[in-house]
Amino acid sequence: MPHAKPSIQFLGAAGTVTGSKHLVRANGSAVLLDCGLFQGMKSLRERNWKPLPFAPSEVDGVVLSHAHIDHSGYLPRLVRDGFDGPIYCTAATADLLAFLLKDSAYLQEEHAAYANRKRFSKHKPALPLYTVDDAEATLELVRAVPAEEPFVAAKGLRATLRPSGHILGASTVDLEVQNGRKSLRVVFSGDIGRFESPILKDPAPVSEADYLLVESTYGDKRHASDPNAQLAEIVSETADHGGTLVVPAFAVGRTQEMLWRLKTLEDDGRIPTIPVYLDSPMAINVTDVYRRSCEEHDREMREAYAAGEKPLTPSLLRVAATPEESKAINSVRGPLIIVSASGMVTGGRVLHHMKRRLPHKRTTVMLTGYQASGSRGRTLQEGAETLRIHGQDVPVRARVETIYGLSAHGDQTELLRWLSGFDRAPRGTFLVHGEPDVLDTFAGVIHERQQWDVSVAKYQERVELD
Repeated sequence: MPHAKPSIQFLGAAGTVTGSKHLVRANGSAVLLDCGLFQGMKSLRERNWKPLPFAPSEVDGVVLSHAHIDHSGYLPRLVRDGFDGPIYCTAATADLLAFLLKDSAYLQEEHAAYANRKRFSKHKPALPLYTVDDAEATLELVRAVPAEEPFVAAKGLRATLRPSGHILGASTVDLEVQNGRKSLRVVFSGDIGRFESPILKDPAPVSEADYLLVESTYGDKRHASDPNAQLAEIVSETADHGGTLVVPAFAVGRTQEMLWRLKTLEDDGRIPTIPVYLDSPMAINVTDVYRRSCEEHDREMREAYAAGEKPLTPSLLRVAATPEESKAINSVRGPLIIVSASGMVTGGRVLHHMKRRLPHKRTTVMLTGYQASGSRGRTLQEGAETLRIHGQDVPVRARVETIYGLSAHGDQTELLRWLSGFDRAPRGTFLVHGEPDVLDTFAGVIHERQQWDVSVAKYQERVELD
């Protein structure tokens, strides 16, 4: 891929929040920063099936900011289409990918098979985007690298990963690009997490960049200061009515924080002790990874384990690892809490719980963060009277609540706090990973507060780096 000047091409998470992919070309090398799956609206999901504007075999390496599927979930398709280079990430991200990619592939296969059985797909037959075999081939290419230590991502490209505080293993990416006798630095924020949140360390500062890519999911909002108060109220009201609280939660990050908060509220006597069903094989495995990744824990988490406590285990935690155990939850009457993937209600076991529980008034659905436009979660959030699941319109009589303060994404204040760590203004700052109106708002805020030149990245736009 010879180009006269180094460049960045925005191939995902540009004008939207999913599908993170940013291709850096320099010195005849090409490195992909993230390789995520588009989620949400059908028009976005259809991009997953379209050929990329480059041959995957020409990419020298991939550097992942973290393991969430909207940042890593396209990797098996990239490999299936010819990529065979190294995939660099932190050790914790590598551990999580072992579960996430195979689970994503399984869901792809399962959805295609279900669509064929029920005949609700327009395609005959419906095919998966990739298979479990593709995911396993991808995992063979993963190379774990230590945080804070530079490594060669490709010829003329050196990268450094630093903690971003978003989920376990999540990192910012600092890419040093050789440009003749000079060098320039491209910094990609990945997803910036929360400051002073439980479980993980705060986002690490980055001091300089020539070109900066910044996620902007909550660039126009500020999170609630105490999500525990709202969470306690919702759990208590559900318990008082003998109802069911269904919590769609990402298996990585959101689920573990939910377990932490439920345990803390229970110990403090702020909620009653009721059964909590964790119904996601991946979330079960990931929670075990969280428990043993001591090097990633913040002080509060380390102290809890040192004292012999179990901070991620509510007293009546029940684990549904098998399909049979998941189906058995259908016969359980409230009060109970069901925590199940996926976080935006786009797939997974939570769909079956929604199908069964949404028609009942004593059910509460608690959305625990951002819901992408076009996702079922957003549809519920906007007050839909029915929800399309497995080709059927399911009536929505349940109460729907949203707790924004549980998000693993930093809000506007926290994003600006991270940006304030730079010693000088980048030559170019590009906003990615946000809805169009949010991106425009945050661009104006950064320009006003930081006095930086800011651009909103456009899908498939290629920018030359001087």
